This record gives sequence, C-alpha cells and structure tokens, in this order.
Amino acid sequence: QVQLVESGGGLVQPGRSLRLSCAASGITFRIYDWAWYRQAPGKQRDLVALITSGGSTSYADSVKGRFTISRDNAKNTLTLQTNNLKPEDTAIYYCNAHFSTINYWGQGTQVTVSS
Repeated sequence: QVQLVESGGGLVQPGRSLRLSCAASGITFRIYDWAWYRQAPGKQRDLVALITSGGSTSYADSVKGRFTISRDNAKNTLTLQTNNLKPEDTAIYYCNAHFSTINYWGQGTQVTVSS
C-alpha cells in the first residue's frame, strides 16, 4: 500500500534551519506532483510549496526565498529545506502526492520555532 513518511521536524530557534523529508513507498513517485502543506493549531491546512512531475516549483508568498522544495525520483524522496525559520512557521508539515483525482497524505511532522 502507499506510505508517505515525513521526518526532520523538531524544535528550533528563530533564524535556524530544518530539512524535512518525505519517504514514499508503494507509489509511482515520478508521475505525481508533490507538495508540502502545513497546519498551525486552529488554522486550516495551507499549501507551502509545490513541485510538479516536470520539476516546476511554486511557493507560498510567506516562504519565498527561505524554503526550497526538491524531489529525487530515483530515491522516492521529497525534501523541503527550510531556512531562516520564524515563529509563524510553527505548524505540522505534511507531504502530499497528487495525480489526477488521487491524493495521498503523510502523517505529518511537527516544526516548532521558538526562542
């Protein structure tokens, strides 16, 4: 069955970095568009970054210039490099695979930015 497993979250101080990963199995990784979403307490889940099957990327305005999404089709891995983290980046981060009407989600990894 399809499994998406996020890792790399944690507690960091403002200005520091984290590298989030999403390991996928049971899925034809390369044909999917992949994304990172995040959900803060009491808020809706929002799109953070997207990378298409062709490698095009897009970002939420709030993370442009600080976050970088990438994919490794050979290793079935999605990555989000987060730099210069801010307290408002605190949320659970989820990876998402999308193809046609199909959507898969991981279980999420907590990122907390606090001094």
